[in-house]
Amino acid sequence: MPPKEPEKRTKPSRAIRRLVIWYRRNAAVTSLVGTATSAGTMAGSVAGAAVSGAGSVAGAATSAAHTVLTPLVFDPLRRLQRGLGGPDENTPINEADRLWVAVDGMGGDHAPGPILEGCLQAVERLPLRVRFVAETGPLRAAVLELGLQEQLNQAISRGWIQLVPSGPSVGMDEEATVVRRKRDASINLAMDLVKQGQATAVYSAGNSGAVMASAIFRLGRLRGIDRPAIGALFPTRDPEQQVLVLDVGANMDCKPEWLLQFALLGNIYSHDVLQVSRPRIGLVNIGEEACKGNDLCQRTYALLAAEQRFSFAGNCEGRDILSGKFDVVVCDGYTGNVLLKFLESVGSVLLDVIKVELPRGRRGKVGSAFLINNLRRIKKRLDHAEHGGALLLGVDGVCVIGHGSSKALSVLSALRLAHSAANHGVMDDLHALSAQAGAVACG
Repeated sequence: MPPKEPEKRTKPSRAIRRLVIWYRRNAAVTSLVGTATSAGTMAGSVAGAAVSGAGSVAGAATSAAHTVLTPLVFDPLRRLQRGLGGPDENTPINEADRLWVAVDGMGGDHAPGPILEGCLQAVERLPLRVRFVAETGPLRAAVLELGLQEQLNQAISRGWIQLVPSGPSVGMDEEATVVRRKRDASINLAMDLVKQGQATAVYSAGNSGAVMASAIFRLGRLRGIDRPAIGALFPTRDPEQQVLVLDVGANMDCKPEWLLQFALLGNIYSHDVLQVSRPRIGLVNIGEEACKGNDLCQRTYALLAAEQRFSFAGNCEGRDILSGKFDVVVCDGYTGNVLLKFLESVGSVLLDVIKVELPRGRRGKVGSAFLINNLRRIKKRLDHAEHGGALLLGVDGVCVIGHGSSKALSVLSALRLAHSAANHGVMDDLHALSAQAGAVACG
């Protein structure tokens, strides 16, 4: 008997219908599907009310076969800062509100082209003006290669970007002390602009050791701060909350007194910029008890517990860093850098693992239609490019250090971070802390 062709054709469709019915029985998906269906052919209609403000967008049905949901992919730092009074890219920019930021155009693996491209995007979306410091020859070649000449000319004519020529730059593989010899390197000239008051913040994606050395030599350390620390914002379970982790790479070996100073710096930043009324400070350790950890952790615990200028919430185990239980977490630079690099890999690995584990065939494709954009949102929240850079706290100026592989998106995010720090007057409170240096135990 010949095979029954109709039955073979209907089996997959029945499986798909059963899967869709299962999803429709879920209350949240039912609400989204209902909203999308009522929207008809209006692709991308907003379903915010159905998701209680979750910011998701439901795509309209493009065929009678099925409905595809496309949640809105959002930038967590941008959403957070909008809620805290930060720059909103949907609000017209008042030219008088623009702040000057100095950018090391030669810092990074891909400089200067992608760095300039990110700056051009930033001045159009944020209340910023950029003094772009770079070598003339490489910059001219990059502009031609990326086709940025017309966009750059417009930004210059509007007064949004000013080009500042520099001498030979500091290479990514050079020693940090080279900044003493290359006095007219782009990173040094960018730091000088902040020192001279011609910029409110500086950004560089260059050699992090050289950036730190240049900041110390040109801007100087705050009084009472022995070692500046690099502070990075990590995501937490709550999309609107982030935790500041420091140090993440500036000081491989630390003293207990330095970790206390890191806590004081982080407390001020979290309060002023992230608008946390009383930040909860944690110490990275292998256990919650005060007696746990190595000698550094035990001695630091005693100092933090006795400090009255912030709220010490105790030891923070690795599993609690992203839990939302802490607002600021301190550790030595070796530990912090391992945490940072590990977090950078989580988003991509998580997405790849889930893709592999999804069912094969038509069922897997239908399931992916409901899940893939949610997974991309998760990856986006964990992507270091979305946060752009880390703050160098403890020097006399706002300094943001970007990832060496930074491209346009990372630069845009980092400049948003620099604007937020400069716009909230964080340096005023840091100077006040410096004035109280006698109350800080220095080792």
